[in-house]
Amino acid sequence: MRAAVIQGAGVKEVELRDDASTVGPDPAEVKVRIKATGVCHSDLSILSGTLPNSYPAVVGHEAAGEVIEVGEHVTNVAPGDHVVISWTPACGLCPDCVAGRPFLCVKYIIEGYTKPRFRVGDDTPAYGMAGCGTWAEEMVVPWEACIKVADDVPYEYAALLGCGISTGVGAVINTAQVRPGTAVAVVGCGGVGLSVIQGARAAGAASILAIDPLESKHEIAKRFGATHTATPDGADELRNLLTGGQGFDYAFEVVGRSATIRAAWQLARRGGDVIVVGAGAADDNVQFNAFELLFDGKNLRSSLYGGSDLRRDVPRFVDLWRAGKLDLESLITRRIRFEDLNDAIATLERGDAIRQVVLFD
Repeated sequence: MRAAVIQGAGVKEVELRDDASTVGPDPAEVKVRIKATGVCHSDLSILSGTLPNSYPAVVGHEAAGEVIEVGEHVTNVAPGDHVVISWTPACGLCPDCVAGRPFLCVKYIIEGYTKPRFRVGDDTPAYGMAGCGTWAEEMVVPWEACIKVADDVPYEYAALLGCGISTGVGAVINTAQVRPGTAVAVVGCGGVGLSVIQGARAAGAASILAIDPLESKHEIAKRFGATHTATPDGADELRNLLTGGQGFDYAFEVVGRSATIRAAWQLARRGGDVIVVGAGAADDNVQFNAFELLFDGKNLRSSLYGGSDLRRDVPRFVDLWRAGKLDLESLITRRIRFEDLNDAIATLERGDAIRQVVLFD
């Protein structure tokens, strides 16, 4: 079968192989035929080494597909079911899962570093990105990673629910719990940033400032619900205009860099919430002084996977889409073939795409 493979970090392209195969499924696992998979900035972070992985690796983590085989202990899905893939499956038994924080579960993340999901070439073991590896025609995952979705949801839409929407909209409704009538700033207008904007609009925010250095993204952000846009240089002026100099109730950072986290902090009002959504590097340190951390009264919050419980939230997101409150179609810049993946990587690096989706035949 076809799969996009890298041998290690620090690369700009993937190897487009046709000699891969899956490992399993074991009794508690599911084999899925991938129908649609997104090209996300986190995939680029695996290529660059910003996010760690075991190698060789099959890239990709945002996908939807059809169940084609289940292990003997699997009861939640059956062959023929349509599923969204969760790249952080919740085991349901660890302290975080029991406490209602399934997005913090690391059981299968850790397992993904040590358990090969694929074989390539001369039977060489290969690992999946985040234990997944969705840039392949088929993959095997724990049953907990398969979230059933209604058959009438197009696969390319369902794929977005596995990462971009759950991370962005989830950050608004789960982590920040944005209140109607409030002021929101969003730093970064990629696919996840635009999902944050959509979530803020659906939550009833009165003003939404979208900030991105690429002015070409400003009109796009307005289509998704931003009331105002600015480059980073113009953000302070809009902060003063929209909030009377007080600052925003919520400032979302959706880039994953220390400079943009700091920028979001400056945009938030005293007592406001700063929500870090972007995935950054371990050696990119953010500086705060002890005085401001206490006396500004701001809440610095992480939003891993949008604080989502996909079993609860995927149906929620589908309902929002059906109600016309989530525009999934406009998030998709290009529908591409497997053979176009390296061009898609270069396109995303240039900032010329929101979400590109690979459609497998």
